[in-house]
Amino acid sequence: MLSVARYGTRDLARATEFYDVIAALLGARRVMERDELVAYKGADGGMFLIGLPFAGEASVGNGSQVGFSAPSRDIVDAVHAEAIALGGTCEGTPRVRGPDGPNGFYAAYFRDRDGNKIMVMRGGP
Repeated sequence: MLSVARYGTRDLARATEFYDVIAALLGARRVMERDELVAYKGADGGMFLIGLPFAGEASVGNGSQVGFSAPSRDIVDAVHAEAIALGGTCEGTPRVRGPDGPNGFYAAYFRDRDGNKIMVMRGGP
């Protein structure tokens, strides 16, 4: 259902440095770069955009979150670790979540350098 998601940033160069690493780990690639925006596209066709706001200052949305699908639990772990190493903050370490047991939903949460909340997840083992 979701085809694109976008977050604002106060510093596009700093955000791009962060998301270039995250996108590469998830098998996505940069497909657009403009003065005010960078876009990444995953193998499933979904796009993530990070850019300067159309008007005003970039701010973090209360209750906003974007989720990235990972091809394995190891990639969930790697993305979370890299996000923290790149200056993000932990919002939830990688682990199984929910009632489905060890083969269920596996996810980690972090905030990027601007404070935007990201989930990276793998459904199933």
